Amino acid sequence: MQNVKEMYGSVTVVLAGELDHCTASQIRRQLDEILEDPGVRHLCLDLGDLSFMDSSGIGVLLGRLRILQQRGGTLSVKNMQPPIEKLFRLTGLQRVIAVEHHQRGGRQ
Repeated sequence: MQNVKEMYGSVTVVLAGELDHCTASQIRRQLDEILEDPGVRHLCLDLGDLSFMDSSGIGVLLGRLRILQQRGGTLSVKNMQPPIEKLFRLTGLQRVIAVEHHQRGGRQ
């Protein structure tokens, strides 16, 4: 996990490297620390530097989505690399986690 940017109840977190069985518990803890603040209503995960995610990573995302939904909040992702985007399509994650689409040519 890299940069954390908070603005008006919305937090953007940049995930990098791999989100798998080896890293899932650490990333889960870090995201849960952010979500301890009840004022956080939206969490956006910037996946532009995430190269791999397995079922453990999917579990991390769905668990944080559940926490946010319980407080009336939302979870979204952006800047997915092709392998992560394919995983979202194959598993149907894009139906439960909002995918923010930006114009190509730069990270937003």
